[in-house]
Amino acid sequence: MTKSLVGNKIKILAIVGPTATGKSALAVWLAKKINAEIISADSMQVYKYMDIATAKITKKEQCGVVHHIMSFLNLNEEFSVADYVEMANKIIPQIVERGKNIVLVGGTGLYIDSLLNGISFQKENKSHPLHIKLQNMLDEKGIVYMYEKLKEIDPIYSQKVHINNKKKILRCLETFILTGKNVTDNIKLNNSSKKPFSCLKIGLNFKSRLKLYENINIRVDCMLKDGLLQEAKNISSMTCSKTAMQAIGYKELFSYFSGTITLDEAVENIKRNTRRYAKRQITWFKRDETIKWFFLDEKEYSNIKIEILKLAEEFICH
Repeated sequence: MTKSLVGNKIKILAIVGPTATGKSALAVWLAKKINAEIISADSMQVYKYMDIATAKITKKEQCGVVHHIMSFLNLNEEFSVADYVEMANKIIPQIVERGKNIVLVGGTGLYIDSLLNGISFQKENKSHPLHIKLQNMLDEKGIVYMYEKLKEIDPIYSQKVHINNKKKILRCLETFILTGKNVTDNIKLNNSSKKPFSCLKIGLNFKSRLKLYENINIRVDCMLKDGLLQEAKNISSMTCSKTAMQAIGYKELFSYFSGTITLDEAVENIKRNTRRYAKRQITWFKRDETIKWFFLDEKEYSNIKIEILKLAEEFICH
């Protein structure tokens, strides 16, 4: 049933949605049905050793299905959306050459949209004279000054950037100086050009937000039973990048290890921060009108799987 191309476009089936909705398990089941390999789109599952808190699918749960962009990065290494897009774009043609279909699965909306919309990025080069110049300007004049500069050149995108996000502010200014276009213009340019892939996007969620939150709370309790505390303790003794340090499920327990909060408080913080993250994911994906949503509390899961498989087969075969 492999038909990975339509015209010159590679077909990609994407499974998206908030955390704790069973995306990974569905992706494996679907991949086995349609002869596919899976590309992960999760900004934290790229790291080695971060398994339990990131809900990383185990080898046993993968059921022999090949998974890409998962568990390859050392904890002290940074990883950006530009890195993700570059890596995925190298892997995708290789999967097609093997005669396999492609299932993209995850909840990191920025990774998914950037890849599927063909967004191009300027690779960060800290040794570039312009980067050094902007960094010196930041050190000399402060982040407020740099943020005001961003507002001048890109008033629309500046509203999406927090004033304390120094890295992103510098990247935006650097992009403008190097290309003559601000981030908003670059996104419009990319969106107006032909997208590189033909996509079917399947979304998983619950109609009831309370049901989703209940699932999140139960999953956190299961993570603790599965050894999250020991995993977090192991990671706390390692050198971690700024990106890795932001992973929900570890940073809260680090505060417990340091004695600033109790274990019960740490667990409640994990649940609260995961619920907040899920809310941000829903807000992100809601903007995409091309996603076909399936609500897990509306129908029997077996019927949902059958409907999704039917859509996937029609998408691949036409």
